[in-house]
Amino acid sequence: MAKEDIKKLLEEAKERLDQEHEVFVKTIKDDLKTFKKKTLEKI
Repeated sequence: MAKEDIKKLLEEAKERLDQEHEVFVKTIKDDLKTFKKKTLEKI
């Protein structure tokens, strides 16, 4: 019983981390695009 609970918790944690990672990567990419635009506008 406990083994199954731990397995379930690990799977849920992995899913949540994957989702958070995707959001994090998207945010970084968006920030880079914005930075590039601002830099090019200044030149």
